[in-house]
Parts: sequence; structure tokens; C-alpha cells
Amino acid sequence: MALTDFLPNEYGYVALVLVFYCFLNLWMGAQVGMARKRYNVPYPTLYAIESENKDAKRFNCVQRGHQNSLEMMPMYFILMILGGMKHPCVCAGLGLLYNITRFFYFKGYSTGDPMKRLTIGKYGFLGLLGLMICTISFGVSLIRGG
Repeated sequence: MALTDFLPNEYGYVALVLVFYCFLNLWMGAQVGMARKRYNVPYPTLYAIESENKDAKRFNCVQRGHQNSLEMMPMYFILMILGGMKHPCVCAGLGLLYNITRFFYFKGYSTGDPMKRLTIGKYGFLGLLGLMICTISFGVSLIRGG
């Protein structure tokens, strides 16, 4: 039995949105690498210390923007993968919303003012909430046998 035998055709949208997030994550990682050079924060230092580097806050904001996205990624991926099995188009739309708000979350954070991450970035939690509802719906339908 092939995967395509039990996954809806529209599940391809879920896969594409997840790959889009992977590209976004790679881009954020590159931004951290460029910030390392710009603010003189060598590897393996994860966070700069303000008493040692006048640009520590700026670098740390770029680093945190990416790190927070990495911290949220497992939950986002599992909700997309599972919820998308029953609601592929809805999950793809919610995932796209999440991806776009994650971009703005990172851009806002990277300004050096952590509160700017929430301007548009705060709406990403609506995407996650919707994905949770879709995944709950999928789980309940499995329990009920259909």
C-alpha cells in the first residue's frame, strides 16, 4: 500500500508549505551567520555578552528570533503533518499564515527591539491554534473509527 492510497491528494499542499518553512529557517540561519560577522560574535558563542560587546543586544535579538523559530518547529511540523491528514487545505492555509507571521516575527526581532517581533508575528499563534483544532479533529475521527 502506497502513502497516496490513504492521504488525500491535497496533502501535497501540506508538504509544500512545510518545505517553504524549511527555506525560511535556512534564511534565518543565514541572517544569524551574517549578524555574527557584522557584530563580531565568533563561534561557538551562542549569545553575546553586553559587557564584552556593544552590539550584544542587536546580535542576541537576531539569534533569539531564529532560536525561537527552531523551538517552535517540532510542534508546528507535527500539527501540520497530523492535522493535514484530515484537513489538508485548511492546514496548508494555516501553515502558510504561520510561515508568513514567522518571517515578520524574525524581522521585527532582528531590529534589536524585541517588542517589534509581535507587530505581525503575534498572529502566528492563530495559525498554531487552528492547526491544533485540526489535529484534535483528526484524533477524534480516528477514535470514532472514521
